Amino acid sequence: MYNFEYNRPASLDDALKALSSGDEVKLMAGGMTLIPTLKQRLAQPSKLVDLSGVAELKGITVEGNAVVIGAMTTHATVAASAEVAAKIPALTKLAHGIGDPQVRNRGTLGGSISNNDPAADYPAALMALGATVTTNKRQLAADDFFAGMFTTALEEDEIVLKVSFPIPEKAAYAKFAQPASRYALVGVFVAKTAGGARVAVTGAGEDGVFRVAAFEDALSKNFSAAALDGIAIPAEGLNSDIHGAADYRAHLIGVMAKRALQAAG
Repeated sequence: MYNFEYNRPASLDDALKALSSGDEVKLMAGGMTLIPTLKQRLAQPSKLVDLSGVAELKGITVEGNAVVIGAMTTHATVAASAEVAAKIPALTKLAHGIGDPQVRNRGTLGGSISNNDPAADYPAALMALGATVTTNKRQLAADDFFAGMFTTALEEDEIVLKVSFPIPEKAAYAKFAQPASRYALVGVFVAKTAGGARVAVTGAGEDGVFRVAAFEDALSKNFSAAALDGIAIPAEGLNSDIHGAADYRAHLIGVMAKRALQAAG
């Protein structure tokens, strides 16, 4: 690692002050991606602002017809939450399937979506459920938040505070995991909402998470696995690497979508 100044603020106000107090300041949530990046000397921040001490960014509440999760809430907390399990059980299953126990006890919702790894699980949940991301400056719909591989709409002095997930009529997530990393080779989150069906895919797209309009149109008429029969996903624009070719991922999208629908009931 290169030398840097380490800050661990105890409040959001202090975190915002630290974030604006110099050049090349990096926020750290769980550190699942940032710490390896620093160790490999791929990043050289002058200051690291660790958000783990900001209690106001943690916690889970049910507010009206939505489950609201603080940005610094860990995956393990979501996986074990009775409130989330009662309202959106697909989220507890998704969180329980992230990485391993060590990752789940350190990694956070806010860190995951702010990093926007193209194979991360949470972006698919936000897109499929039509979630809203609240920052210290504004509110962003999930469709507007994710802007491409490892890219979001966040500005340099912006911190994710919480995410609000509307409670769907039905939802489920199915993931074909890469055996070593547990990242999604392909993950599909399906949701039946009052406004129609929503389907989001992670792990497959060259630009990260994306929605599948053809699936959504079919499922808005008939929310069942049978509704997807005969709908093919093109390989164009999908990832192709040592773990799976683009046409293989295209096939897996259909398989995982049907599995998710069967789980949703």
